[in-house]
Amino acid sequence: MIAKRLHYILPPVTSDELLDIAKLDSLDGVEPHFSPLRPFRSPHHTSTPASVFGGGSHKAQIGEIGLAHNGVLFFDELPHFQKPVLEALREPLEDKKIRISRVNTKVEYPTSFLFIAAMNPCSCGNLLSTSQDCRCSERDIVRYKNRLSDPFLDRIDLYVQMQNINPDDSSSFSSEELHKKVLYAHKKQLLRGQTNLNGQLEDAEIEKYCSLEDDAKSILDQAILHYQLSFRSIKKIQKVARTIADLDNSKNISKSHLLEALSYRRREA
Repeated sequence: MIAKRLHYILPPVTSDELLDIAKLDSLDGVEPHFSPLRPFRSPHHTSTPASVFGGGSHKAQIGEIGLAHNGVLFFDELPHFQKPVLEALREPLEDKKIRISRVNTKVEYPTSFLFIAAMNPCSCGNLLSTSQDCRCSERDIVRYKNRLSDPFLDRIDLYVQMQNINPDDSSSFSSEELHKKVLYAHKKQLLRGQTNLNGQLEDAEIEKYCSLEDDAKSILDQAILHYQLSFRSIKKIQKVARTIADLDNSKNISKSHLLEALSYRRREA
């Protein structure tokens, strides 16, 4: 439900993005709809690599990740996707493009999408429940989590653990309010002179735009040593902290912004 709400929270497509989406729809044999809403693709976990990435024995056809360009790609029940699908997803997540090579043709599609995934904490789904008992053994839980490799998980910026709901829970923000916050953050980044938005900053741009205050730099140095962070993870934390600071209307990244960014990193159970 949360993933589908992002379809409306994200900013509308630009005119160039609208044309790109229309071209991809045409390649898929669909009449372009020219909607300001970004694409939302949600392939089933039984999908084959060819349907996800594109392919075909004679002619290279566009797949789900190509059709998700400039939009959202959602994988529900993440560990149940085929291992080859998850591992092959690493390249488009990192390089923002996918190459399909066949005997008669070679095609390259852009794949700049927001990747969202959901999974249970264990096979039965009750590991974190406060009202139901988990039926999984330790071995079952380890086997379930080991379906996802560290290199794949390292390419995901944010991890959020959901909690049980109760009747007194209520929404903190509406989708409309969050949409306005996203537009504000995007506008702030563009006014700062960035060519790319925070999530796609290059290394040189990170050094230029992700200025850390001294106490924030100290916290990051401690986190690097304590969590043995990879270079990719460090850059992702800086970019997430930059966005948090933008939403807080802060010029520099403070200690609180960096701590919040660190709280979204993956934790080992």
